[in-house]
Amino acid sequence: MATPSIEHAIDPHFDRSEPSVRAAYQQILEAVRELGPLTEDPKKTSIHLVRKTAFAGVATRKTALILTLKSETDLASKRIIKRQQTSANRWHLDVRVESPDQVDRELEGWLKKAYELAG
Repeated sequence: MATPSIEHAIDPHFDRSEPSVRAAYQQILEAVRELGPLTEDPKKTSIHLVRKTAFAGVATRKTALILTLKSETDLASKRIIKRQQTSANRWHLDVRVESPDQVDRELEGWLKKAYELAG
């Protein structure tokens, strides 16, 4: 794992969040680590999850995190709160995650596909 810079560390992203938000983030990391290695790359306003390239972004809020996943296609799900087609075969899909139990099989499947795209 890369060492975060002093300017952009992971912990400050959770300073104003409920404990369940950090727990949800940890659950996401656990799910991805079962797939293989990843790097957490903290930025000013989000944390990128990286394999060879970024496959997901995490933006923290007070009571939830917004998980942006890379996808080859749009996904038909009510869980997707925002979708953006970035190229012919690339989508960025936002999912609101409020607690660790929302990191379920469906979300783990989306994380797996995003992880595979980044490798």
